[in-house]
Amino acid sequence: MLTHINENGEAVMVDVGEKQPTRRTARAYARLRMRPETLTALLNANLKKGDGLAAARIAGIMGAKNTSALIPLCHNLPLDSVAVDFEKEGDDALGIFVTATCSYKTGVEMEALTGASVAALTVYDMCKAIDRGMRVEELRLLEKTGGKSDYHEG
Repeated sequence: MLTHINENGEAVMVDVGEKQPTRRTARAYARLRMRPETLTALLNANLKKGDGLAAARIAGIMGAKNTSALIPLCHNLPLDSVAVDFEKEGDDALGIFVTATCSYKTGVEMEALTGASVAALTVYDMCKAIDRGMRVEELRLLEKTGGKSDYHEG
């Protein structure tokens, strides 16, 4: 049974009013592939637009906070925290990790995924003047805890 479709086939927001709040965490990942010299400039905060990682961190947090305005039928969650971290992956890729947490009645997977996506797009925007060939190659949920079921990739 689809949870976002009613008996008439119409889209509906799931009613979570009767559910009890639990501590929920989700971790998402995005990878952005770029030329090695672009990655070096990004990591050294040597871009014409400024510190790309600082901008992407703030954008990722804002993306997570605004998920319900971007994704239809998502609940507006009272996020407790959002963390955005970056890892160099080889000489031509940046890994973006977003962890979102809340104590609420529904999960934070979409917030973590949206944060990772927005952070990746922000890095692209910050670096596009020197590398238009960048690619967001991957976006995926790594893990979630809380609620009825947990998920751990692998």
